[in-house]
Amino acid sequence: MITLALSKGRIFDETLPLLASAGIAVLDDPETSRKLILPCNREGLRVVLVRASDVPTYVQFGGADIGVAGKDVLIEHGGEGLYQPLDLRIARCRMGVAVPAGFDYASAVRQGARLRVATKYTAIAREFFARKGVHVDLVKLYGSMELAPLTGMADAIVDLISTGSTLRANQLVEVEQIMDISSQLIVNQAALRLKQAPLRQLIEVFAQATAARSAAAA
Repeated sequence: MITLALSKGRIFDETLPLLASAGIAVLDDPETSRKLILPCNREGLRVVLVRASDVPTYVQFGGADIGVAGKDVLIEHGGEGLYQPLDLRIARCRMGVAVPAGFDYASAVRQGARLRVATKYTAIAREFFARKGVHVDLVKLYGSMELAPLTGMADAIVDLISTGSTLRANQLVEVEQIMDISSQLIVNQAALRLKQAPLRQLIEVFAQATAARSAAAA
């Protein structure tokens, strides 16, 4: 049995067409089913639904053999014990810095300055500002980052940005882009040795579907 770890939402929705290109379908809808383990129409394959931030942990410790996780989640996790064979180029967005409109960000990040930053992505934020020579006090939050500057709790936020509409609705502006984000295929290294044939086959399914998708978009 091969267990594929996915998170609900955008990653799940954008992974399904990649599987469908090889005739693989998940037999239950996670939006209507209460099941956390979903069968597939391909014998020997099942999907487990976990929180996005938990996908690397499930794969690392053998709760799943293979999974799909955002680059942001993998950087924060550290990627220990994970083989990362493929960028699936789905769930694409960017990691950026945003501040209240009118905030003098250029002065705030001058060499040796100190900045209070709210984020869920503390490892990414710490490394980014360290490269700029800016000291940061990180405030770790798990939701509604935009609220932190509005209440005076932080000078800036580091968060995922897609269209920027949420920032604009809360009078925030993106001032720097840190990196592009997309979802990666990750594999448990021990499982790859023990279940080499079926896992290699599934990796090839994803590789072919990703290449076809990119070619169609070109």
